[in-house]
Amino acid sequence: MSNSIAIINARVLTLADGDLPRRGEQMSNLSPINGATVLIEDGTITRLGTEVDVPDDAEIIDASGRVVLPGFVDCHTHACWAGDRLDEWEQKQRGATYLEILKAGGGIMSTVNAVRQASVAQLAESLLVRLNWMLREGTTTCEVKSGYGLSTADELKMLDAITLASENWPGRIAPTACIGHAKDSSVVDFVKQTIEETLPAVHEKYPSVTIDAYTEDGAWSVDETVALFSAAKALGHPLRIHADQFNALGMLDAAIELGAISVDHLEATQPESLVTLAQSNTMGVMLPCSGFHVDGRYADGRSFIDAGGSLAIATNVNPGSAPCLSMPMSIALAVRNLGITAAEAIIASTSNGAHLLGFTDIGTIEFGKRADLIMLRHTDERQLGYTFGGNSVKAVICNGQIVR
Repeated sequence: MSNSIAIINARVLTLADGDLPRRGEQMSNLSPINGATVLIEDGTITRLGTEVDVPDDAEIIDASGRVVLPGFVDCHTHACWAGDRLDEWEQKQRGATYLEILKAGGGIMSTVNAVRQASVAQLAESLLVRLNWMLREGTTTCEVKSGYGLSTADELKMLDAITLASENWPGRIAPTACIGHAKDSSVVDFVKQTIEETLPAVHEKYPSVTIDAYTEDGAWSVDETVALFSAAKALGHPLRIHADQFNALGMLDAAIELGAISVDHLEATQPESLVTLAQSNTMGVMLPCSGFHVDGRYADGRSFIDAGGSLAIATNVNPGSAPCLSMPMSIALAVRNLGITAAEAIIASTSNGAHLLGFTDIGTIEFGKRADLIMLRHTDERQLGYTFGGNSVKAVICNGQIVR
C-alpha cells in the first residue's frame, strides 16, 4: 500500500494563524482554504494548498467541497471504568440529585467498587472499546483520568490500564492521575493517605503525570485540595482541577495561584471569577454534556471568551454525569448552551485541547504536523454546531492512516 494520502477538493480549516492557546477574538479564526489539497506522507502533513502536485501512487480522497479539520481533542474524560450506574440513573429519574446519590455512597464510589474488582487487562479492554467509539466520531487524541481506584494500588492499576490501552490505539492518550476524585469513607484519614502514600507512589512510577482533584461538597474541600496540589507541585507535577460544578467554594482562585493548567466545569462560577480566570494563564474547560445529563446548568462560555479567556470543551465521558463519547454532540451542546459559535467550539475542541494536553504536533493543519484529520459530511462547518444526533464525521485519518 502507498504511504501517501491526498485529500483533494476540500474546505480545509487549518487553524494555523494566531498564538496558542487561542483566546478571546482569536477563537473565531479558522484560517480556511477552499478547494485545497492536503498531502500526507508517512503519517505527516507534507503539502497543503490549492496547487499541490500529488504523487501518482497516492491514495485519493475526494472531499467534494466537504470540510476537513484537525482531529478532535477530548481533553477531559473519565473513559476508564468498570461496571455501570443504571440503577442510579433510575433513582435520578425519581427525583434524587447527583449530590444526594454521592453522599449516600453511590456515584463515584459505586464505580470505585467495580474498578477495584477489575484487572488491569479488563480495564484496558473496556477502555479500548470506548476509545474506538470515540475515534469513529473524530476523536484522535484524548485525556483519560484515573480516579475510580481511591487507593494507592488501584490508582496505579488504572494508570497502568490507561497506558496499556494507549499502546493498542492509533490515537494519542494523555493520562491524568485524578487521585483527589472522591474520598473513601472507610479510610480514617483518606486525605492524608492520598498525600503521603498515593501521591509519592504515583510520582515514582509516573513522575510527569498531571495530578487532578474534584473540589465540591461531598468530595475534597478547598484546603484539602490545596494541600494535595502543593505537595504535587513540589514534585513537579502539572495540576488540573474540577471546580465550581455545583458550588463555587473558592478553588478557582487557589488553582490560579498554584499555577494549575486548567480549571474544569465552571457551571457555578460567578461572573467576576470567570473574568479572573479569563485574564490568567489558566485555561477554562467547559463540559456541556454534564449539564445536559445532570441538571441543565451550563458554564458561561460567551462571557469567558469575551473577557479574553482561553476555552476548551470536552465530553467528560464517565458512567455517572456524562455518558457521552461524542465530541460532535459536545460541540452541538456547547453552541446551544455555552453561548459560543461553531467556529469557537471547533477551536475549543481541537487546537486549544491539544495545547492543554501538551501536544505541539497536532491541533492545526500545517506542514510537518502529525496527520490526525477528520472530514465532515458537511460543506459548511457551522453544520457541526447546528445538527445533533448521528455522526457528522465521514472520514477519520489518524497518524496518517485511514481508520474510518
